[in-house]
Amino acid sequence: MSNLRALYAIALKDWKKYWRYPLNAVSTIFQPLIWLAPVFFMGQAFSVNGQAQGFAAYSGTTDFMSFILLGTILTNFINAVFWGMGYALKEDMDDGVLESNWLTPIPRLLILAGHSLTNLLITAITSTIMIIVAALLFGFQVNGDVLAAFVPIIPMMLGLYGFGFAFASLVLVMRDANTLVDMSSFLLQIFTGSSFPVGSLPKWLLPVSLAIPLTYGLDAVRGILLNTPTLFPLGLEIALLVAFMVLMLWLGAWAFNKLERQVRKWGTLGQH
Repeated sequence: MSNLRALYAIALKDWKKYWRYPLNAVSTIFQPLIWLAPVFFMGQAFSVNGQAQGFAAYSGTTDFMSFILLGTILTNFINAVFWGMGYALKEDMDDGVLESNWLTPIPRLLILAGHSLTNLLITAITSTIMIIVAALLFGFQVNGDVLAAFVPIIPMMLGLYGFGFAFASLVLVMRDANTLVDMSSFLLQIFTGSSFPVGSLPKWLLPVSLAIPLTYGLDAVRGILLNTPTLFPLGLEIALLVAFMVLMLWLGAWAFNKLERQVRKWGTLGQH
């Protein structure tokens, strides 16, 4: 119960801090739509009678906007974990409170998880509003079972926490979050096919995409909601995501604990 109270206190503090600048939420909702507007009009220009046949050859659906919007929303949640852990850790360094936070009698991984909770909640709220606006502007729609889509989403998001723990340990060592977050999120967007079907990648890059478990998470969700053909059988993709969840949670926690001890030995924990 004490850990849950600490988790709530961290999330509440971040929630209050975020809403001190409410225009952040407006930017989070409309900025992706502004970037997607040119994609919509370009897709219409290359469609025949409203059907994007070339896109369907790679993805299995002519509804390119729903395909891309789903990838954008899931990528927002991926970035929420990276920013929620890595960048919040850097903010604690800059504010000079990281060492005092580290002295509190709660697990340090719990502090990282608490930082991500507000980001995930805000992402859920803003993404819901973004979907409503996108449905009005671009005709976003899904044909599959929304509840069934949570089957691949849950292990994918839990596995991301393992990624986040390992990522936070690199922030402790390098004392820089912006470059790491930008590079990692950009590379993940490319290789997981967040805005395009991975089948369109060059053959020499496709194995890199298939080696990233998040690729199967996006593919499985699209398969359930848009009825697109998946890269592998849906059951196999979900099994891979569960294995990814177990492995990454263990590996991420191990990497963070090991590097965090090393940083304390170096005496650089509070430096930035």
